[in-house]
Amino acid sequence: MSTLPESLGSRRDFLTRSSGALIAGALASPAGLPSALRANPDGKDLRLGLVSAATYGYMGAPRAPGSHHGTAFATACNGYDEAKRKLIEGTFVAAAKRIQGARVVKIWDPVRPAAERLADVCGIPQVCDTADECADGVDAVAIVDDGSGEHWKYALTPLRKGVPTFCDKPLAMTAKQAKAIADLARKTATPFMSASSLRFVPDVVALAKEAPSLGEVHLATTACGNELVYYGIHALEMAYAVLGRGAVSCLNVGQPGRNIVRVRFQNGRDLMLLVAEKEWMRAGYQINLYGTKGWRTLTPNLADLYWYLLDRFVDLVRTKKESVPIEEEVEVIAVLEAGKRSLAERREVTVAEVLDG
Repeated sequence: MSTLPESLGSRRDFLTRSSGALIAGALASPAGLPSALRANPDGKDLRLGLVSAATYGYMGAPRAPGSHHGTAFATACNGYDEAKRKLIEGTFVAAAKRIQGARVVKIWDPVRPAAERLADVCGIPQVCDTADECADGVDAVAIVDDGSGEHWKYALTPLRKGVPTFCDKPLAMTAKQAKAIADLARKTATPFMSASSLRFVPDVVALAKEAPSLGEVHLATTACGNELVYYGIHALEMAYAVLGRGAVSCLNVGQPGRNIVRVRFQNGRDLMLLVAEKEWMRAGYQINLYGTKGWRTLTPNLADLYWYLLDRFVDLVRTKKESVPIEEEVEVIAVLEAGKRSLAERREVTVAEVLDG
């Protein structure tokens, strides 16, 4: 497999919850149901290849059995055998809701025995020898956050083959890498998606609809725990989902492991992005809006967050309509990189210089 420039590794210790919550009307399609609950027009299930989905290794650590995102995606599409699940080693997030009309038919992981065990639990018929094989004979490929920060490399082959592709967050660890992937997707005209799952949880979607009633929002804060790029993307994307894009510069006045990033936007808005490692702050997510007519604070409900993310990708495959433009996701990575560079260089860093660098 050919690759683009090397990236830095970075990741988290992020636990999620699944529940049988009702489907939010905010995400309902014109037909009255989220896309993942509507039958495919041709009556056939979408065939998905799942890449790097059975183990996890953060920042170069040895890969351990289990995957939050990989097991959640596999069980949301295929379900699982409860008896076999009890025997599986490592993290296993069992989705409470199913994606109708989509099945994982291929899986690959660099630790083949872990892939074989997950395939057995979830009824995935083929365990592949290479990541590239997951792009053959399928309708779409989903690349899982595996902790390496380099999972974007697995997107090259399906994009070049024109296979709709999802690349888990973060799209890359640098804006240069993210832009290279985005450019390839545009060049090949291949449907492509990368995003934080928090963009699509119902209460964040509802906050985005409510935001105009708060008047002009000149100031906002958003916060989460752990590393700035790998996990800060969740906090930043909540703000992007609610307030929109257009960041122009970052000034990080924090300390190593404790980021306080003033993100300035083209419209003059200032967003304070607070991201601290576990030694300094408990993990969690919050967004605050301060408008001329009112304030709002939200700590989002994370139930079924992977389901909502996968639903948006399935909708992209079916309709070719983007939930998040690729260019916006590149901007998100550039903002996080600018924040990191600002702390290291003790100066304000523009988004443009990061993108051009």
